[in-house]
Amino acid sequence: MADKTLDNLFHDTLRDIYYAERKILKSLPKMARAAQAPELRAAFEKHKEQTEGQIERLQQVFEIIGKAPRGKTCDAIEGILAEGDEIIEEYKDSPALDAGLLAAAQAVEHYEITRYGTLKRWAQAMGLQDAVKLLDETLQEESQTDEDLTTIADAAVNAEALSSAA
Repeated sequence: MADKTLDNLFHDTLRDIYYAERKILKSLPKMARAAQAPELRAAFEKHKEQTEGQIERLQQVFEIIGKAPRGKTCDAIEGILAEGDEIIEEYKDSPALDAGLLAAAQAVEHYEITRYGTLKRWAQAMGLQDAVKLLDETLQEESQTDEDLTTIADAAVNAEALSSAA
């Protein structure tokens, strides 16, 4: 077996997050439709637009390393998105639906943050400064989305889910 290098690992992880972003892009409209709170729906719609830009940046990173943009099945995102689908099914028309959607969305964000953070560090180690900039831009967006979701949860969604149970 040939020795695997950081270059190989970088490429494999890039393929993983590329697949994940494309799956996320498909799931965001469903999450937006399921959301009851207008601010949560708007957050999902905004993140859909951001995700389109993130996919374009990933394609640029593939170009930088001289590889075709191809995804590789990401079992982690498949599982996280499946949990989101379960929440939609099990909590439909429930006051806790938005709290569950928020939790599912933040699980996605946290996964993305770990991937982009790692890819950025590896790109730095490999001297791929243009890739570092692209990956950092996406990392900042993902972190901001996570903060925005927390704000929405704290401002109303969690209290709504709780108060209707009383």
